[in-house]
Amino acid sequence: MGALSHIRVLDLSRVLAGPWATQILGDLGAEIIKIEKPVEGDETRHFGPPFLKSKDGGRGDATYFLAANRNKQSVAIDISRPEGAVLVKRLARRAHVVVENFKTGTLKRYGLDYASLAAENPALIYCSLTGFGHTGPYKDKAGYDYLAQGMGGLMSITGQPDGAPGAEPLKVGVAMADVVTGLYAAIAIMAALIHQSKTGEGQEIDMALFDCQAAALANQAMSYLAGGTVPRRMGNSHPNIVPYQVFETADGHMILAVANDGQFRKFCKAAGMEHIARQARFATNAERVANRDELTGLLKPLFTARRTADWIALLEAADVPCGPINRIDQVFADPQAIARELKVPLDHACGPLDVVASPLRLSRTPPEYRSAPPLLGEQTVQVLETILNLEAGEISALLARGVIQG
Repeated sequence: MGALSHIRVLDLSRVLAGPWATQILGDLGAEIIKIEKPVEGDETRHFGPPFLKSKDGGRGDATYFLAANRNKQSVAIDISRPEGAVLVKRLARRAHVVVENFKTGTLKRYGLDYASLAAENPALIYCSLTGFGHTGPYKDKAGYDYLAQGMGGLMSITGQPDGAPGAEPLKVGVAMADVVTGLYAAIAIMAALIHQSKTGEGQEIDMALFDCQAAALANQAMSYLAGGTVPRRMGNSHPNIVPYQVFETADGHMILAVANDGQFRKFCKAAGMEHIARQARFATNAERVANRDELTGLLKPLFTARRTADWIALLEAADVPCGPINRIDQVFADPQAIARELKVPLDHACGPLDVVASPLRLSRTPPEYRSAPPLLGEQTVQVLETILNLEAGEISALLARGVIQG
């Protein structure tokens, strides 16, 4: 049994940050009831191509949806209809956690805000995810990952430096602000569950993409706050460590990740460049950072003289951190990925489906892979029957009026 197998989560979130958080909780055993709008469902069901192909050859859900929605039950309810809002409120009475990512104030119109639900279920943990939180001048502003990456500083340090070819601020290749917010939200929810177990009290959690992106700036933020330096775009170079970057080789590119002076000496010896390790201008990391351009100018022609595989074999034998730059197909074909079982097979309504394994490795309560991402409304009837004890006639009437979809 998963560590959270006693927890029921009512998931009113869509797209990525909220579903990412609830998928983590689901992997750890929690029961996740995903509330979706009838007919349309979570927007990411349509974020394609690529799409799954159904068994009859039709178009299934977008693969984007599949990334964040395993171990969930899909219940399609129209919360804009009074009968639908009542159903969700009844489900919230029987839940430990509610997760939502509507714009500030939206759910209050339907009586599904924290104050309304907590009045009936004081132990409820209510996690709200928005672009900018429920306070401040931007609280009513729509929030998306792209905006958070830009306004939260990440794009200002990502991309080629000014003056270099292709220089402009760049977003990261995945929705990193959403993913980070989902991770922080899962942590906050689990902390609230511990408090709930000790006191019986619920609480409201206010998560913002903007806040989480700023927090995830890590050392770059502290370079400004404590060091007075405003970080800038540096391409594949590291602001504080040299040589720690991408180098072109005879047949492609590779990463050299020298993180300390001992590793630099090992690198120089393996590369036949011991003389530069003895030079004062390169002997310490601080000196190498100060003389970055001079050092990389010496190393670039050196790397282009050998193939990537040859460099990696040479440097790994010398215990120097380095590696290739894999395409995503190469990631999952890598012997390390195979050994760690990073690809998990599931049975989906459209056929066999591989998903990315959870990176959480717990010896007593490991992640579970109970079910593939659901079809829209796949468990509507089952959930209403088993949790709310609705009779067949009541469910039929709700289906007929379009309040639910099953």
